[in-house]
Amino acid sequence: MSTAEPILLTPGPLTTSRRTRQSMMVDWGSWDDRFNQLTASLCEQLLAIINGADSHHCVPLQGSGTFAVEAAIGTLVPRDGKVLVLINGAYGKRLAKICEVLGRPFSTFETAEDEPTTASDVDRLLRADPSITHVALIHCETSTGILNPLPEIAQVIAQQGKRLIIDAMSSFGALPIDAQQVPFDALIAASGKCLEGVPGMGFVFARKESLANAAGNSHSLAMDLFDQHTYMAKTGQWRFTPPTHVVAALHEALLQYNEEGGLPARHQRYANNCQVLLDDMAKLGLRSFLPAAIQAPIIVTFHAPKDPRYQFKEFYERVKAKGFILYPGKLTQVETFRVGCIGHVNPPEMHAAVAAIAEVLQEMEVLEI
Repeated sequence: MSTAEPILLTPGPLTTSRRTRQSMMVDWGSWDDRFNQLTASLCEQLLAIINGADSHHCVPLQGSGTFAVEAAIGTLVPRDGKVLVLINGAYGKRLAKICEVLGRPFSTFETAEDEPTTASDVDRLLRADPSITHVALIHCETSTGILNPLPEIAQVIAQQGKRLIIDAMSSFGALPIDAQQVPFDALIAASGKCLEGVPGMGFVFARKESLANAAGNSHSLAMDLFDQHTYMAKTGQWRFTPPTHVVAALHEALLQYNEEGGLPARHQRYANNCQVLLDDMAKLGLRSFLPAAIQAPIIVTFHAPKDPRYQFKEFYERVKAKGFILYPGKLTQVETFRVGCIGHVNPPEMHAAVAAIAEVLQEMEVLEI
Protein backbone atom coordinates (compact mmCIF):
# COMPACT_ATOMS: atom_id res chain seq x y z
CA MET A 1 0.00 0.00 0.00
CA SER A 2 1.46 3.32 -1.07
CA THR A 3 0.81 6.17 1.35
CA ALA A 4 0.70 8.42 -1.72
CA GLU A 5 -2.50 6.68 -2.81
CA PRO A 6 -4.51 5.92 0.30
CA ILE A 7 -7.89 4.22 0.19
CA LEU A 8 -10.62 6.76 0.89
CA LEU A 9 -13.12 5.35 3.38
CA THR A 10 -15.21 8.48 3.10
CA PRO A 11 -18.68 9.22 1.70
CA GLY A 12 -17.31 11.03 -1.36
CA PRO A 13 -14.89 11.89 -2.77
CA LEU A 14 -14.06 8.21 -2.65
CA THR A 15 -11.68 5.66 -4.10
CA THR A 16 -12.20 5.26 -7.85
CA SER A 17 -11.02 2.54 -10.22
CA ARG A 18 -7.98 2.86 -12.45
CA ARG A 19 -10.29 2.78 -15.49
CA THR A 20 -12.27 5.73 -14.18
CA ARG A 21 -9.15 7.77 -13.50
CA GLN A 22 -7.68 6.84 -16.88
CA SER A 23 -10.80 8.14 -18.64
CA MET A 24 -9.87 11.67 -17.53
CA MET A 25 -6.66 11.63 -19.59
CA VAL A 26 -8.55 12.78 -22.70
CA ASP A 27 -9.50 16.42 -23.33
CA TRP A 28 -12.98 17.09 -24.71
CA GLY A 29 -14.39 20.06 -26.61
CA SER A 30 -17.50 21.20 -24.78
CA TRP A 31 -19.47 21.75 -28.02
CA ASP A 32 -18.12 18.71 -29.81
CA ASP A 33 -20.72 16.21 -31.03
CA ARG A 34 -18.89 13.33 -29.33
CA PHE A 35 -19.08 15.09 -26.00
CA ASN A 36 -22.75 15.93 -26.50
CA GLN A 37 -23.38 12.24 -27.18
CA LEU A 38 -21.51 11.41 -23.97
CA THR A 39 -23.80 13.72 -21.98
CA ALA A 40 -26.92 12.28 -23.61
CA SER A 41 -25.79 8.71 -22.94
CA LEU A 42 -24.99 9.60 -19.35
CA CYS A 43 -28.45 11.06 -18.71
CA GLU A 44 -30.11 8.05 -20.35
CA GLN A 45 -28.19 5.61 -18.15
CA LEU A 46 -28.89 7.62 -15.00
CA LEU A 47 -32.63 7.70 -15.73
CA ALA A 48 -32.59 3.92 -16.22
CA ILE A 49 -31.32 3.42 -12.65
CA ILE A 50 -34.53 4.94 -11.25
CA ASN A 51 -36.82 3.63 -14.04
CA GLY A 52 -37.59 7.28 -14.74
CA ALA A 53 -37.34 7.79 -18.50
CA ASP A 54 -41.12 8.14 -18.97
CA SER A 55 -41.78 10.45 -16.04
CA HIS A 56 -38.64 12.49 -15.33
CA HIS A 57 -35.91 14.49 -17.02
CA CYS A 58 -32.28 14.15 -15.93
CA VAL A 59 -30.77 17.62 -15.66
CA PRO A 60 -27.00 17.65 -15.00
CA LEU A 61 -25.37 20.63 -13.32
CA GLN A 62 -21.81 21.76 -12.74
CA GLY A 63 -20.66 21.71 -9.11
CA SER A 64 -21.04 19.65 -5.97
CA GLY A 65 -24.17 17.88 -4.85
CA THR A 66 -25.17 20.87 -2.73
CA PHE A 67 -25.22 23.01 -5.90
CA ALA A 68 -27.78 20.60 -7.35
CA VAL A 69 -29.87 20.59 -4.16
CA GLU A 70 -30.00 24.38 -4.19
CA ALA A 71 -30.86 24.36 -7.89
CA ALA A 72 -33.72 21.90 -7.32
CA ILE A 73 -35.22 23.92 -4.45
CA GLY A 74 -34.80 27.20 -6.35
CA THR A 75 -36.25 25.88 -9.60
CA LEU A 76 -39.06 23.58 -8.50
CA VAL A 77 -40.41 25.41 -5.43
CA PRO A 78 -42.33 28.53 -6.47
CA ARG A 79 -41.45 31.67 -4.57
CA ASP A 80 -44.81 31.52 -2.80
CA GLY A 81 -44.45 27.81 -2.01
CA LYS A 82 -43.61 26.42 1.42
CA VAL A 83 -41.21 23.58 2.18
CA LEU A 84 -41.42 21.19 5.12
CA VAL A 85 -37.81 20.14 5.79
CA LEU A 86 -37.35 16.83 7.61
CA ILE A 87 -34.16 16.85 9.69
CA ASN A 88 -32.18 14.23 11.57
CA GLY A 89 -28.66 15.33 10.78
CA ALA A 90 -26.39 17.98 9.31
CA TYR A 91 -27.59 17.66 5.73
CA GLY A 92 -31.22 18.17 6.67
CA LYS A 93 -30.11 21.33 8.44
CA ARG A 94 -28.27 22.38 5.28
CA LEU A 95 -31.48 21.93 3.29
CA ALA A 96 -33.27 24.26 5.70
CA LYS A 97 -30.42 26.76 5.33
CA ILE A 98 -30.82 26.66 1.54
CA CYS A 99 -34.53 27.47 1.87
CA GLU A 100 -33.67 30.34 4.22
CA VAL A 101 -31.05 31.82 1.90
CA LEU A 102 -33.33 31.47 -1.14
CA GLY A 103 -36.19 33.16 0.67
CA ARG A 104 -38.50 30.16 0.33
CA PRO A 105 -40.95 29.90 3.23
CA PHE A 106 -40.24 26.72 5.19
CA SER A 107 -40.86 24.88 8.42
CA THR A 108 -38.75 22.14 9.97
CA PHE A 109 -39.39 18.89 11.80
CA GLU A 110 -36.34 17.54 13.60
CA THR A 111 -35.83 14.17 15.24
CA ALA A 112 -32.79 12.85 17.08
CA GLU A 113 -29.78 11.86 14.98
CA ASP A 114 -30.54 8.18 15.60
CA GLU A 115 -34.29 8.46 15.01
CA PRO A 116 -35.79 8.19 11.51
CA THR A 117 -38.62 10.45 10.49
CA THR A 118 -41.82 8.41 10.20
CA ALA A 119 -44.64 8.55 7.68
CA SER A 120 -47.10 9.21 10.51
CA ASP A 121 -45.04 12.25 11.55
CA VAL A 122 -45.26 13.62 8.03
CA ASP A 123 -48.97 12.87 7.73
CA ARG A 124 -49.66 14.76 10.97
CA LEU A 125 -47.52 17.74 9.97
CA LEU A 126 -49.13 18.08 6.54
CA ARG A 127 -52.64 17.92 8.01
CA ALA A 128 -51.70 20.61 10.53
CA ASP A 129 -50.36 23.05 7.92
CA PRO A 130 -52.21 23.17 4.59
CA SER A 131 -49.86 25.93 3.33
CA ILE A 132 -47.05 23.39 2.85
CA THR A 133 -46.55 22.65 -0.86
CA HIS A 134 -43.33 20.61 -0.81
CA VAL A 135 -41.53 18.23 1.54
CA ALA A 136 -37.73 17.88 1.47
CA LEU A 137 -36.16 14.68 2.79
CA ILE A 138 -32.63 13.32 3.14
CA HIS A 139 -32.85 9.65 2.14
CA CYS A 140 -29.59 8.54 3.76
CA GLU A 141 -28.31 11.16 6.21
CA THR A 142 -24.54 11.06 5.72
CA SER A 143 -23.74 12.64 9.07
CA THR A 144 -24.63 9.31 10.74
CA GLY A 145 -25.53 6.80 8.03
CA ILE A 146 -29.20 6.67 9.09
CA LEU A 147 -31.73 5.55 6.50
CA ASN A 148 -35.10 7.31 6.45
CA PRO A 149 -38.19 5.32 5.29
CA LEU A 150 -38.58 6.93 1.88
CA PRO A 151 -41.32 4.76 0.27
CA GLU A 152 -43.70 5.16 3.21
CA ILE A 153 -43.09 8.90 3.51
CA ALA A 154 -43.47 9.40 -0.25
CA GLN A 155 -46.88 7.70 -0.27
CA VAL A 156 -48.19 9.92 2.53
CA ILE A 157 -46.97 13.04 0.73
CA ALA A 158 -48.65 11.95 -2.51
CA GLN A 159 -51.90 11.12 -0.71
CA GLN A 160 -51.92 14.64 0.74
CA GLY A 161 -51.38 16.13 -2.73
CA LYS A 162 -47.97 17.60 -1.88
CA ARG A 163 -44.66 17.31 -3.74
CA LEU A 164 -41.50 15.55 -2.59
CA ILE A 165 -37.89 16.60 -3.09
CA ILE A 166 -35.38 13.87 -2.20
CA ASP A 167 -31.72 14.44 -1.41
CA ALA A 168 -30.44 10.98 -2.41
CA MET A 169 -26.81 12.04 -2.50
CA SER A 170 -25.51 9.09 -0.49
CA SER A 171 -28.02 6.47 -1.60
CA PHE A 172 -28.57 6.85 -5.35
CA GLY A 173 -27.11 3.95 -7.28
CA ALA A 174 -26.79 1.67 -4.25
CA LEU A 175 -30.23 1.70 -2.62
CA PRO A 176 -33.27 1.00 -4.82
CA ILE A 177 -35.60 3.88 -5.72
CA ASP A 178 -38.15 3.30 -8.50
CA ALA A 179 -39.70 6.50 -9.86
CA GLN A 180 -42.82 4.57 -10.87
CA GLN A 181 -43.38 3.35 -7.30
CA VAL A 182 -42.03 6.24 -5.22
CA PRO A 183 -43.69 9.50 -6.32
CA PHE A 184 -41.36 12.50 -6.26
CA ASP A 185 -40.95 15.86 -7.96
CA ALA A 186 -37.16 15.78 -7.72
CA LEU A 187 -34.41 13.38 -6.73
CA ILE A 188 -30.91 14.79 -6.42
CA ALA A 189 -27.56 12.99 -6.54
CA ALA A 190 -23.98 13.54 -7.65
CA SER A 191 -21.10 12.01 -9.57
CA GLY A 192 -18.73 11.29 -6.70
CA LYS A 193 -20.82 8.96 -4.55
CA CYS A 194 -22.22 5.44 -5.06
CA LEU A 195 -21.67 5.52 -8.83
CA GLU A 196 -17.93 5.84 -8.05
CA GLY A 197 -17.21 8.74 -10.36
CA VAL A 198 -15.21 11.80 -9.36
CA PRO A 199 -16.72 14.90 -7.74
CA GLY A 200 -17.75 17.94 -9.74
CA MET A 201 -21.20 17.24 -11.19
CA GLY A 202 -24.64 17.01 -9.65
CA PHE A 203 -27.83 15.93 -11.37
CA VAL A 204 -31.53 16.31 -10.68
CA PHE A 205 -34.25 13.95 -11.80
CA ALA A 206 -37.15 16.38 -12.19
CA ARG A 207 -40.73 15.35 -12.91
CA LYS A 208 -41.45 16.43 -16.47
CA GLU A 209 -44.66 18.32 -15.69
CA SER A 210 -43.13 20.11 -12.70
CA LEU A 211 -40.06 21.20 -14.65
CA ALA A 212 -42.22 22.43 -17.53
CA ASN A 213 -44.09 24.68 -15.09
CA ALA A 214 -40.94 26.02 -13.39
CA ALA A 215 -40.05 28.89 -15.73
CA GLY A 216 -39.20 32.02 -13.77
CA ASN A 217 -38.96 30.34 -10.36
CA SER A 218 -35.18 30.29 -10.09
CA HIS A 219 -33.26 32.88 -8.08
CA SER A 220 -30.15 32.22 -10.17
CA LEU A 221 -29.09 32.21 -13.80
CA ALA A 222 -26.50 29.45 -13.41
CA MET A 223 -28.71 27.21 -11.24
CA ASP A 224 -31.91 27.45 -13.27
CA LEU A 225 -32.72 23.83 -14.07
CA PHE A 226 -35.58 24.88 -16.36
CA ASP A 227 -33.19 26.88 -18.54
CA GLN A 228 -30.49 24.20 -18.33
CA HIS A 229 -32.88 21.50 -19.52
CA THR A 230 -34.49 23.69 -22.21
CA TYR A 231 -31.10 24.61 -23.67
CA MET A 232 -29.83 21.01 -23.55
CA ALA A 233 -32.99 19.67 -25.19
CA LYS A 234 -32.65 22.21 -27.99
CA THR A 235 -28.89 22.06 -28.62
CA GLY A 236 -27.53 18.95 -26.92
CA GLN A 237 -25.05 21.22 -25.15
CA TRP A 238 -24.55 22.52 -21.63
CA ARG A 239 -25.41 26.22 -21.23
CA PHE A 240 -22.06 27.04 -19.61
CA THR A 241 -18.66 25.32 -19.62
CA PRO A 242 -19.26 21.72 -18.53
CA PRO A 243 -16.93 19.68 -16.29
CA THR A 244 -15.84 17.61 -19.29
CA HIS A 245 -13.41 15.31 -17.49
CA VAL A 246 -15.94 14.67 -14.72
CA VAL A 247 -18.60 13.76 -17.29
CA ALA A 248 -16.18 11.37 -19.03
CA ALA A 249 -15.20 9.78 -15.73
CA LEU A 250 -18.82 9.26 -14.70
CA HIS A 251 -19.65 7.75 -18.09
CA GLU A 252 -16.78 5.28 -17.64
CA ALA A 253 -17.83 4.58 -14.04
CA LEU A 254 -21.35 3.78 -15.26
CA LEU A 255 -19.98 1.27 -17.75
CA GLN A 256 -18.29 -0.49 -14.82
CA TYR A 257 -21.44 -0.16 -12.72
CA ASN A 258 -23.40 -2.07 -15.34
CA GLU A 259 -20.62 -4.62 -15.84
CA GLU A 260 -20.68 -5.30 -12.10
CA GLY A 261 -24.40 -6.04 -12.25
CA GLY A 262 -25.99 -2.65 -11.68
CA LEU A 263 -27.72 -1.61 -8.49
CA PRO A 264 -28.27 -5.07 -6.93
CA ALA A 265 -24.58 -5.93 -7.22
CA ARG A 266 -23.42 -2.49 -6.04
CA HIS A 267 -25.75 -2.68 -3.05
CA GLN A 268 -24.56 -6.18 -2.16
CA ARG A 269 -20.89 -5.21 -2.29
CA TYR A 270 -21.48 -2.21 -0.06
CA ALA A 271 -23.60 -4.31 2.32
CA ASN A 272 -20.76 -6.85 2.53
CA ASN A 273 -18.26 -4.04 3.18
CA CYS A 274 -20.50 -2.66 5.91
CA GLN A 275 -20.96 -6.03 7.62
CA VAL A 276 -17.22 -6.72 7.64
CA LEU A 277 -16.63 -3.27 9.10
CA LEU A 278 -19.24 -3.67 11.83
CA ASP A 279 -18.10 -7.19 12.77
CA ASP A 280 -14.38 -6.37 12.86
CA MET A 281 -14.84 -3.10 14.77
CA ALA A 282 -17.08 -4.86 17.31
CA LYS A 283 -14.19 -7.27 18.00
CA LEU A 284 -12.11 -4.22 18.94
CA GLY A 285 -14.85 -3.01 21.28
CA LEU A 286 -15.77 -0.06 19.05
CA ARG A 287 -19.53 0.47 18.98
CA SER A 288 -21.53 1.82 16.08
CA PHE A 289 -23.80 4.78 16.78
CA LEU A 290 -26.87 3.40 14.99
CA PRO A 291 -28.76 0.14 15.51
CA ALA A 292 -28.59 -2.24 12.55
CA ALA A 293 -32.24 -1.73 11.57
CA ILE A 294 -31.66 1.88 10.48
CA GLN A 295 -28.02 1.63 9.36
CA ALA A 296 -27.55 2.15 5.63
CA PRO A 297 -24.55 0.35 4.06
CA ILE A 298 -23.00 3.66 3.04
CA ILE A 299 -21.12 5.10 6.01
CA VAL A 300 -20.93 3.99 9.64
CA THR A 301 -20.55 6.29 12.63
CA PHE A 302 -18.58 4.86 15.55
CA HIS A 303 -18.34 6.08 19.11
CA ALA A 304 -14.81 7.34 19.73
CA PRO A 305 -12.77 5.60 22.44
CA LYS A 306 -13.27 7.30 25.80
CA ASP A 307 -9.58 7.06 26.71
CA PRO A 308 -8.10 10.56 27.17
CA ARG A 309 -5.13 9.50 25.04
CA TYR A 310 -7.44 9.31 22.03
CA GLN A 311 -7.36 12.44 19.87
CA PHE A 312 -9.04 12.26 16.47
CA LYS A 313 -6.42 14.32 14.64
CA GLU A 314 -3.57 12.04 15.72
CA PHE A 315 -5.72 8.94 15.12
CA TYR A 316 -6.59 10.19 11.62
CA GLU A 317 -2.98 10.94 10.67
CA ARG A 318 -1.70 7.60 11.95
CA VAL A 319 -4.39 5.63 10.09
CA LYS A 320 -3.69 7.69 6.96
CA ALA A 321 0.00 6.77 7.21
CA LYS A 322 -1.09 3.13 7.04
CA GLY A 323 -3.02 3.76 3.82
CA PHE A 324 -6.60 4.61 4.84
CA ILE A 325 -8.41 7.93 5.10
CA LEU A 326 -11.31 8.07 7.55
CA TYR A 327 -13.89 10.79 8.18
CA PRO A 328 -14.42 12.94 11.29
CA GLY A 329 -17.67 12.65 13.21
CA LYS A 330 -20.41 15.15 12.54
CA LEU A 331 -22.47 14.80 15.71
CA THR A 332 -22.65 17.59 18.24
CA GLN A 333 -23.53 15.67 21.40
CA VAL A 334 -21.23 12.64 21.15
CA GLU A 335 -17.62 12.27 20.00
CA THR A 336 -17.53 9.98 16.98
CA PHE A 337 -15.68 9.18 13.79
CA ARG A 338 -17.00 7.76 10.52
CA VAL A 339 -15.88 5.04 8.14
CA GLY A 340 -17.32 4.82 4.62
CA CYS A 341 -18.31 1.53 2.99
CA ILE A 342 -18.58 2.88 -0.56
CA GLY A 343 -16.15 3.40 -3.40
CA HIS A 344 -14.01 1.00 -5.39
CA VAL A 345 -13.28 -1.17 -2.33
CA ASN A 346 -14.14 -4.71 -1.30
CA PRO A 347 -14.26 -6.69 1.97
CA PRO A 348 -10.48 -7.42 1.97
CA GLU A 349 -9.80 -3.67 2.06
CA MET A 350 -12.30 -3.30 4.92
CA HIS A 351 -10.55 -6.04 6.91
CA ALA A 352 -7.23 -4.29 6.26
CA ALA A 353 -8.63 -0.93 7.32
CA VAL A 354 -9.85 -2.26 10.66
CA ALA A 355 -6.49 -3.96 11.18
CA ALA A 356 -4.83 -0.59 10.62
CA ILE A 357 -7.23 1.06 13.09
CA ALA A 358 -6.38 -1.61 15.68
CA GLU A 359 -2.64 -1.08 15.20
CA VAL A 360 -3.01 2.68 15.58
CA LEU A 361 -5.09 2.44 18.74
CA GLN A 362 -2.46 0.10 20.19
CA GLU A 363 0.31 2.53 19.25
CA MET A 364 -1.65 5.33 20.95
CA GLU A 365 -2.06 3.07 24.02
CA VAL A 366 -5.82 3.45 23.71
CA LEU A 367 -6.48 -0.20 22.98
CA GLU A 368 -4.94 -3.36 24.39
CA ILE A 369 -5.31 -6.57 22.41
